[in-house]
Amino acid sequence: MAGDSRHLFHDTDAAADAAAALDDDAPYFRHAAEALARVARVFLTGFPGLVTYAVKANPAPAVIAGLHRAGITAFDVASPAEMALVRDAAPGAALHYHNPIRSPAEIAVARRHGIASWSVDRPGELDKLGDIAGDEIAVRFKLPVTGAAYDFGAKFGAELDIAVALLRLVAERGGKPSLTFHPGTQCEGAEPWARYIAAAADIARRAGVPLTRLNVGGGFPSHRAGDAPTLQGHFDTIAQAARAAFDTPPPLVCEPGRALAADAAQLVLRIKAVDGRTLFLNDGLYGALGEWRDLPATDRIAVVDSDGRPRRGAAVPWRVFGPTCDSLDMLPAPLPLPEDLREGDHVIIGGMGAYAASLVTRFNGYGTTRVAAPASTGHRRRAV
Repeated sequence: MAGDSRHLFHDTDAAADAAAALDDDAPYFRHAAEALARVARVFLTGFPGLVTYAVKANPAPAVIAGLHRAGITAFDVASPAEMALVRDAAPGAALHYHNPIRSPAEIAVARRHGIASWSVDRPGELDKLGDIAGDEIAVRFKLPVTGAAYDFGAKFGAELDIAVALLRLVAERGGKPSLTFHPGTQCEGAEPWARYIAAAADIARRAGVPLTRLNVGGGFPSHRAGDAPTLQGHFDTIAQAARAAFDTPPPLVCEPGRALAADAAQLVLRIKAVDGRTLFLNDGLYGALGEWRDLPATDRIAVVDSDGRPRRGAAVPWRVFGPTCDSLDMLPAPLPLPEDLREGDHVIIGGMGAYAASLVTRFNGYGTTRVAAPASTGHRRRAV
């Protein structure tokens, strides 16, 4: 396993550096600013339209500011707290408030922040916005598509007939009518976007309303297992589908979260105990591994001993528990790891910049969002 080219660390120096980042028994994230900027460039040069970042994936100020420096000028926010984060870390950036359900108090705060685009998926939520003259309103719709790790249509999105009616209402009330959708998370293929874009064109034709913009959502895959996904195929399919569906394609927008943020951090864990083929980590499903309940575990894993030497035993299935007193704090499937694990070893997981820190709880006093400070020559890394 340690020699597998898919894994994050391939040499002793890199593994030892990661192990040295952990000063005590707590989990630790290592921020990867260069990787964050690199993925941002992939989207900015490849996607045929405006790229926004879904802040929910990782709201860390370093991530927001890093993406802004890389050229991301608009952010998808779901709450007043996320609006404030963006205003602090990326002054001047545009805010897209695309959480379709809002309280009147949240709407009032959003108005004060200045929202560039709102989304709605039902008439009552459009009514809550009051006077929308001059506002961009993106009607969110849904389709029964496959190809995602899990579907986002169960909670949000109007049926097609309702989307047609909403788009007409937006235009009648003086808003700037747009459409938006989300195909689901971790879409390995681009077919869901093609189907959604064709449906968007049909909605606009039926409503008799030209679109200000078409937001194709997120769902772009991050590197979780095997070879890294090639996103240019997704971008090309989206552009081709828009040209095929519309006489004059509207300006396109996307709002990736996972795909932009995943490579922005690695997670460093420590093995607390080993019992046969069962191990106990210092973090688990109530912490940074929370999403592993719903998605398969990544294979971007390396294990090193306390001196930074890679474990090179054959991969075998391990039952993995987290640190809490809850017996549900267990990975849903065995995790392939080297057979020669020992208590005190470090487990280093790549691609953990999306949702890992966002989902951390403090159940039983465990869970952390600590990030490694930049290394100083001749000095040990420290926590911030």
